[in-house]
Amino acid sequence: MKKNFIAIVLILILAACTPTEVITPTPLPILVSTATLVPHTPMPEALWISPTVPDGLLAIAKTWDISITNISELATNKLDIVETESGSLWIYALVAPFPTITDDVTKDDLLSTWSGSSSTPITGHAILMAESSLRAFTAIWGEPASGAVRVVPSNVLIDTAWSESAWAIIPFEDIQPKWKVLSVDGQSPIHKNFDANLYPLKINFDLSGSTSFALPKSNRDESKLTTVVLTGVTALVRATAVTMELKGVTYPGSLVGDWLREADIAHISNEVPFDKDCPPPNSSYTNLILCSDPKYFELLTDVGTDIVELTGDHFADRGTNAMLATLEIYKQDNLPYYGGGANAREARQPVLMEVNGNKIAFMGCNGKLKYAKATDVVPGAADCDYDFFTNQIEDLKAQGYMVIFTFQHEECYFAGPCYTHEDGFHKVAYAGAVVVSGSQAHYPHIMEFRGDSFIHYGLGNLFFDQMKYTLPDGTVIDETRREFLDRHVFYDGRYLGMELLTAMLEDYSRPRPMTQPERNAFLSEYFNLSGWIPVSPTPIPQPTVTLTPIVLP
Repeated sequence: MKKNFIAIVLILILAACTPTEVITPTPLPILVSTATLVPHTPMPEALWISPTVPDGLLAIAKTWDISITNISELATNKLDIVETESGSLWIYALVAPFPTITDDVTKDDLLSTWSGSSSTPITGHAILMAESSLRAFTAIWGEPASGAVRVVPSNVLIDTAWSESAWAIIPFEDIQPKWKVLSVDGQSPIHKNFDANLYPLKINFDLSGSTSFALPKSNRDESKLTTVVLTGVTALVRATAVTMELKGVTYPGSLVGDWLREADIAHISNEVPFDKDCPPPNSSYTNLILCSDPKYFELLTDVGTDIVELTGDHFADRGTNAMLATLEIYKQDNLPYYGGGANAREARQPVLMEVNGNKIAFMGCNGKLKYAKATDVVPGAADCDYDFFTNQIEDLKAQGYMVIFTFQHEECYFAGPCYTHEDGFHKVAYAGAVVVSGSQAHYPHIMEFRGDSFIHYGLGNLFFDQMKYTLPDGTVIDETRREFLDRHVFYDGRYLGMELLTAMLEDYSRPRPMTQPERNAFLSEYFNLSGWIPVSPTPIPQPTVTLTPIVLP
């Protein structure tokens, strides 16, 4: 029994030392998904253009190789206003109908008007804007006051402004001749010395997104701007010449010379020949056979003359030799001339200029019926052969030139036009001259727009001694002291319009810029006489004038 027990114990001990059998479970089959994986598809390239973007920039954006979407969330690229000075700098202009007296307002005036103030220089004039311009300035100035601004489509903006005497804010590229561009804080985008850093009417637009497109730096490129200043009568004779002898040859230009020097092209209509045998000037000289000492040519160079008109009545006063000698003086100084010459062919030859990419042609003639003109063999002024000049204007226009046509014509001592002015001036305007200007008038004349042309029938004197004039009935007038100098602006092959510079003759020789009251009254009178506005008489304070002691005839 004991032996059996021991045997059982040994068996149990041996069993405990035997490893336990590991049961390997049967693996479950792995199910492989048969679903198709969809790769990520990027959003298609699309451009969203902010409704603040002006038409000029919008037109550029539409040329890009990208689809345009009206939903900003679907756009990969966005063209919009930015606060940084990046992208495109878009210049706007404050404009008014051309016969507007005001020249300048401040930014504060604009913002006050925007906010609804009724006590600014703009009061009484609605502010008109295209929809995109309103949205753009609302983004930077906030919502305008109710009634302060009105949206008008761009294509009827100027007609609406003229009919309502309203003002407008427009992109620089929309400036045209029937607008007057007002400066803001003394800065005007049509001026050569324009400083955008000091100008409030500007907005930056930039492109954001995955695709890069070329944006213009600005809508205003100063290298494409050309200014031309046209002037009236220059005759360095009689009391003007005496004053030059007493006070210096350059004295007459000392107060308005900067207007001429600043221009890309400064025009002088010098009616009188230079003659080395010219007698000393005499303020009491009543004979109208006139001449100038050649040393007076220094005045023309001092004021920066770039072109001389020779249509004047007195060019032939001293005969053939004096005319040819005068032409030689101009040639030696490389100073181009037109409207007169060594013979009829040269007298009718246009002067062609290309300045800052603008092609400008100068042409002119003498329309006086009784005045001797240049012939095939005799020097003198060009006759007004309108068939010839019409063909010449049309030919030059086809070549891309903008034509400035100036006249010597019959004279009258009222605002004109007089005699046959309108007939001749209209003919060259209809032929395609963009500017038609009268250089003959000693008494300033009215203006008009005729088709696409601006006509000024007479600018008055520039350098000539008419401090007064006695009419046939014995009445003495002094309106001959008042002067226009017209600054014409061209940009990128287009005529943008003009500014009327105004001066008052003093000391028988020297024009000075008008005072503001003088200017306001002068412009008001001539805008009224031109049929544009009702006149509002303004008292003009009499300036204190220091005169050279000369007795006029």
